[in-house]
Amino acid sequence: MTWNVWRRSRGVLLGAAVALSLTTAVQTAGAAPAPDGPRGSGGDVVNTAFARAATEFDVPRDLLVAVGYGETHLDGHRGEPSHANGYGVMHLVSNPERHSLERAAKLTGESVGDLERETPANIRGGAAVLRALADDLGMQAAERDDTGEWYRAVARYGTSESDQAARLYADAVYDVLADGVRTFTTGGEQVRISPQEVAPERGRYADVSRRPGIRSTDYPPARWVPASTSNYASGRSSALTHIVVHVTQGSYAGTVNWFQNPDAGVSAHYVVRSSDGQVTQMVRDNDTAWHARSGNPYSVGIEHEGYVDDPSWFTDAMYRSSAALTAHLADRYGIPKDRAHIVGHSEVPGNDHTDPGPNWDWNYYMQLVGGSTGGGTPFPTWGSGVNIRAAASTGSASVGSLPGPTSVRVECQVHGETVDYDGYSNDAWSYLPAYGGYLSNIFIDVSDSWLPGVPTC
Repeated sequence: MTWNVWRRSRGVLLGAAVALSLTTAVQTAGAAPAPDGPRGSGGDVVNTAFARAATEFDVPRDLLVAVGYGETHLDGHRGEPSHANGYGVMHLVSNPERHSLERAAKLTGESVGDLERETPANIRGGAAVLRALADDLGMQAAERDDTGEWYRAVARYGTSESDQAARLYADAVYDVLADGVRTFTTGGEQVRISPQEVAPERGRYADVSRRPGIRSTDYPPARWVPASTSNYASGRSSALTHIVVHVTQGSYAGTVNWFQNPDAGVSAHYVVRSSDGQVTQMVRDNDTAWHARSGNPYSVGIEHEGYVDDPSWFTDAMYRSSAALTAHLADRYGIPKDRAHIVGHSEVPGNDHTDPGPNWDWNYYMQLVGGSTGGGTPFPTWGSGVNIRAAASTGSASVGSLPGPTSVRVECQVHGETVDYDGYSNDAWSYLPAYGGYLSNIFIDVSDSWLPGVPTC
């Protein structure tokens, strides 16, 4: 394993000896590709693909965009799969329960590889699957012209696990139509849907409550939708001491559906929706969800709708709702409200995930939780997998880590173990109150070895 860490302000690589002592294994969080040009000048590739697919398969264009936006915010994520093994803007899925990717290949003649990686092919595949689902339901040409008539096909596109998850999914798509969309693709292209009044014909889903009468007994504001019993263990082998923050790498409804799939082999206690902060509990607090490997026995897992590399999912409504849940859990189980006990998935020992990633605003989140906000002076950091130590030395215990470049608040600084590298010598360490530990000033992205304006501890 090689630890390559770039020092932006000094333009040097940290040597292996220092990296081995100061960092954990690098876990590269995927960053969104830079737009090809200024926003609004990214061409018409995506808009053209939606228009052509809508015409070819007689699917309302705005509905097609709404499905894609609800699934991925129109980000194909470079052909990488979601948690449910779904691909592209339209989230074409290939797993034991759902095979929309394979169905799209059969319907369109496109290769599976192109459907996974090429956005126009992926949009065409999504339109073909939606039309096939409409045909399965017996929709006629006149009905296909009415966006409201597509509700049942949309519900089937999103899930096969339960009517409740299907309604949750379809309602989210129709909420996008009602609110409208003005967004930019990763290539800088603007895509729009004007707000519109649509009366969805829910059919069999009309009697499925969007907000079921069963509420969580652990956290009353949450809905209770149980995960498959194949995806978690009853009881716990350890006391609850930590809360783990995750990002779903998929949609809210898709995640609820996935945790209900007995083949998933994963779960979390709670899932939080991006648009309005709605919370669904899927595993009881006193049972062991499978979300963080070594951290499973002693932690509660909270999934947040979205993707690590796209900050547009991390809304204020989500932050506030999740923080209220975290504060409740911390108070109920006596978990300290600090960054040593409220951690990201990437910070749990033995994990290879990067979530919640550098776009997650930990300072704001901890402020909302009402715990240690980090007080002091903010400074940028650099490097990935950087350990925060219990004392000002590389040999002391790790009390947390920084998965990637971020901002930290420094309360004070001390002289400790000297770190030497390539002509630089620095014995200064910053105390980070949010973590209750020390970070070598080598990882503070400023030119000064001793931070200006920061007192001695």
